[in-house]
Amino acid sequence: MILSFPALRAIREEFPDARLTILAGKSASPLLQDFKFADEIISVDRVALLRDRKLRSIRKIFQLVGDVRRRRFDLVIDLHSLYETNILGYLSGAGHRLYANRESRSLDFLGNFRPRPEKEDKSKHLSDFYLAVLAPLGINKSKEHFRIDLERDEVESFLREYDVDDRRKIGFVVGAGHPSRRWPLECFAKLSQRISKAGNFQQFVFLGPEEEAIADEIKAAFGDDVRMVRGLNLYQLSAALSCLDLLVSNDTGPPHLAAIVGAPIVIVMDERAPLRYLPLSDRMRVINSREIQDVSVAEVLAGVNDLLLTDNIAKEEEQSEESKSE
Repeated sequence: MILSFPALRAIREEFPDARLTILAGKSASPLLQDFKFADEIISVDRVALLRDRKLRSIRKIFQLVGDVRRRRFDLVIDLHSLYETNILGYLSGAGHRLYANRESRSLDFLGNFRPRPEKEDKSKHLSDFYLAVLAPLGINKSKEHFRIDLERDEVESFLREYDVDDRRKIGFVVGAGHPSRRWPLECFAKLSQRISKAGNFQQFVFLGPEEEAIADEIKAAFGDDVRMVRGLNLYQLSAALSCLDLLVSNDTGPPHLAAIVGAPIVIVMDERAPLRYLPLSDRMRVINSREIQDVSVAEVLAGVNDLLLTDNIAKEEEQSEESKSE
């Protein structure tokens, strides 16, 4: 969803007087609402539709189709373009339907906008692909330097609650949805310790729902000088990330939010992960290896130093290497 934001903003700018409605999954809907990309959000709980009783799910789908038809849309744009969303767009009754052409994923022949978008090029960053879908509308925008402005009150709330001071601020995201995407916790902790030795840094660890069960373990690994940040919704998390001078993270959701609010990022990832899903950042260092646990603390520290241009951290790294040699 976040990688579609440049395209959504481009649509809003192209049609400033239109009523724009976005149909989105349940988890993404609050973020779209907070970022005010549309006049209305229709939220669909796809997981519930899959797991519910078949008859109940079918009834909900028919209700959704009726809900969409009642809105009498003039144009449907399907950026993601799956079978079910293409069919829903067709059943909407919209006179114009612009569908992304995704190989083996879409029924784009149900679209009727001419000229049709180009076929999906999987070498393109996903945001570039979404923007390319809009080319038939005469929209020619770039994802470069894409940023979201946040409400200052939300930012100030984070600064007050976590006693943020004038030191440079570094954040860590130690979780991820799958073990293959998690750099070892002890590596994050060692990196934090190396940064602490350089001085003049305030450090934060951002915990999501999946990390709550091991929050005490994480806190013990980092020590009392590092603040644990927990219980934030996605907009509050975006505001907190906007305060950072740098985020060090696994390949997961928060670095995408950090990118669009302007925080520099060092992202640690498995080198097999497709690069077309990288965050929308022009201030990012990707540190990877065949296996994520093979990425060294020194490599990540070099990425941190590169983005922060911090002589103290560089000197600390040199002194450590010299000590090993001796």
